[in-house]
Amino acid sequence: MDKRLEEKLRLLPDSPGVYIYRDSLGEPLYVGKAISLRNRVRSYFQRDRLEARIRTMVEQVADFEYISTDTEVEALILENNLIKKYRPKYNVRLRDDKQYPYLKVTVKEEYPRVLIVRQITDDGSRYFGPYTQSIYDTVKVLNRAFPYRTCTNRRLKQGGRACLQFHIKRCNAPCINAVSKEEYQEMIGELIEFLEGKQERIMDRLTIRMQEAAKNLDFERAAELRDQLQTLRKLSEKQKITSEHQEDRDVIGLARNPYQAVVQVFFFREGMLLGRESHVLTGIGTESDSVVVAAFLKQYYELATFVPREILLPAPLLEEETSIKQWLSEKRGRVVQLSYPQRGSKKDLLNMAQRNAELVLLEEEHKEENRKQRTEGALQELKEFLDLPLLPRRIECYDISNIQGTNAVGSMVTFYEGKPKKADYRRFKIKTVQGPDDFASMEEVLFRRFKKFQEGDGSFVELPDLIIVDGGKGQLARARDVLSFYQLDIPVFGLAKEEELLFAVNRSEPICLPRNSPGLYLVQQLRDEAHRFAIGYHRQLRSKKSVKSVLDEIPGIGPKRKKALLKKFGSVKGIRLASIEELAELSEITYQLAERIKEHLR
Repeated sequence: MDKRLEEKLRLLPDSPGVYIYRDSLGEPLYVGKAISLRNRVRSYFQRDRLEARIRTMVEQVADFEYISTDTEVEALILENNLIKKYRPKYNVRLRDDKQYPYLKVTVKEEYPRVLIVRQITDDGSRYFGPYTQSIYDTVKVLNRAFPYRTCTNRRLKQGGRACLQFHIKRCNAPCINAVSKEEYQEMIGELIEFLEGKQERIMDRLTIRMQEAAKNLDFERAAELRDQLQTLRKLSEKQKITSEHQEDRDVIGLARNPYQAVVQVFFFREGMLLGRESHVLTGIGTESDSVVVAAFLKQYYELATFVPREILLPAPLLEEETSIKQWLSEKRGRVVQLSYPQRGSKKDLLNMAQRNAELVLLEEEHKEENRKQRTEGALQELKEFLDLPLLPRRIECYDISNIQGTNAVGSMVTFYEGKPKKADYRRFKIKTVQGPDDFASMEEVLFRRFKKFQEGDGSFVELPDLIIVDGGKGQLARARDVLSFYQLDIPVFGLAKEEELLFAVNRSEPICLPRNSPGLYLVQQLRDEAHRFAIGYHRQLRSKKSVKSVLDEIPGIGPKRKKALLKKFGSVKGIRLASIEELAELSEITYQLAERIKEHLR
């Protein structure tokens, strides 16, 4: 260990906090929290006590930093935020960074709506979730039971005639005052109760109303309530498992192999099983079940909109139990119990969750095995048909995008072991080519890519086993010239768009891969991904140019006012649709300037 690290270890405080280990390039390797930074961080450098995976990580540590906190709970929250930000290689983490959908009830609006969103914002709305993709079917059923509006606020203000949703009984049309504000708010209140898991309570209430309507000979209203009840019962049909205690509880099952873990979460609300979710964690190594479960709890409940009264765990949390329990209790606003049952009905629930987690893990293993077989088959097929010296584990594909030569861009996408490696995607803004010349543009992109390699640029340091350029013999010839210039012996092929034929440098006839073969499918994936990446960058540049050319032509609009307009209205189209009065509501825009903007955009 060098003297600089020894000195930093000596100066560590004996306080709670978070530490970050970094490699020689400054990239985070691991983020952790500690009750005592001094004791925890120093323990990593006592190598005889470390398991192999952690010892491998420590060997890569070139530096570390730490942030001292007042409490262990603060350290836990900060640790979780930093893991989400950096996604360190040696941390246990939820696979993928996708956001699960939530239901958002816009309770601050006069006539609230129910929206599917993927991010929670502090806007006063009620959020429920996260859910799995089945939430889209749930929303359709909810809208039949609770006919809330789905239109925009602008459509609501415009009024006029009711839309189709009203006529098919999917909206009670507040836009034409077909429902009072009080009745609408009462319906939204019941919808929220239903989402909170109080289904039986809502259905009992609706049954009483239906019976009262029938007594009063209001058969039309009774029929409406009957239909609403039937819809809600259908939505609740799959809630067949109940707990003997009418409580809110999450039950967590864990299954693992040496490479990943599956966590299955069962949601019990008022004793009824409302649903379940599966989550895959990677980076688990030989970490104990306690560490894996703790990592999951921190990442999962940091995003969850509801924390139940009790959480049943498949393993004790040991040293992290106190801080996690305190953090969850603060999120809930009341005490949260973390239980590790060994017998009885709660243990039966845990066993059920674990069995389901094992089934999901088995499915994941089968998927991975099938994917490996398909990938190896595709790579082997390309090696044979293209007569390659090596299995093409790293493949780079290039594409050019432009419209009549304007905003020309190039894309480089990388597949490793048959899968996209998005960290190695690169895009290029064409600088030296005038007009629509795809051949010269391809040459520029490849020249710049391999120039970066020659200069030792870390972003381009790894060479591919195979290069595919989107295009025919013209693009292929330019690619061959660039490789010759840099004295690189890398197999390169051109891919014709329509026929999907591959052109080789020293072959007069194109190569036709078998239809429906894994090799052809992989090549198509590469081509489509390169095209998508290039088109996306091209549109981005074109959009920026469009915004600049339109707004910057208006006298009196500088960077500050342009930023305020785009922030408020979202786009030039939004600004064009806004009224003069709406434009003038911005503190940066006078009424006279608002009139000038409207006149110019006409």
